[in-house]
Amino acid sequence: ALEKGIKALDSAVAEATENRKEENAEYKDLMASDSAAKEVLAFAKNRLNKFYNPKLYKAPPKNELTREGRIEASLSGTEPPTAAPGGIANTGIAAALVQLSSDKVAPPPPPESWDAYSKKSGDGNGVIAMIDLLVKDLDKEMTEAETQEKEDQKDYETMMAESAEKRKTDSQTLAEKESQKADTEAELQAQTEGKTAAQKELSATLEYIASLHSECDWL
Repeated sequence: ALEKGIKALDSAVAEATENRKEENAEYKDLMASDSAAKEVLAFAKNRLNKFYNPKLYKAPPKNELTREGRIEASLSGTEPPTAAPGGIANTGIAAALVQLSSDKVAPPPPPESWDAYSKKSGDGNGVIAMIDLLVKDLDKEMTEAETQEKEDQKDYETMMAESAEKRKTDSQTLAEKESQKADTEAELQAQTEGKTAAQKELSATLEYIASLHSECDWL
């Protein structure tokens, strides 16, 4: 029973470990997806701010020139070009994700379904408010996912510790029982061999007595 219990425990630990890996992978995918979505929304909000809230607009960083470049710009009297924002992390978005026609052209007004926002803060600010709500929802989802991930990991570690302790105890108990069984079998074997030896000795004694009788019968 103990041996079967240890095998069942090992199976449960392996299954729990596999489930934990899958849960952790899903958590990482969710965090990566939500983080990317937040960066896209932040980019869109910044572009809207350029037209509706210029004071809040954050321009992309200017290109850092080398020494030769600074000399060339000084001689030509032209400003160095602004570096194109790189990827999502640098507040730039790939053309496949976001397409804007031109810096000089304001984005189109929000759809009619956003009238409540339009009436309150204007077309652009209504869209910005909607973006803020979406970011807030993403933050909430990420916070809940992070909390759940910590709880799941804690539960898993607790289970692993308890399982390891139980396996250690059961293994020791099984080893002790097997040792006791071996000692009992050895003792039984010794007793059997002793009995056999005693029987042989008794048989030899009886034979000797019988031989004495036969020698004394002629008297």
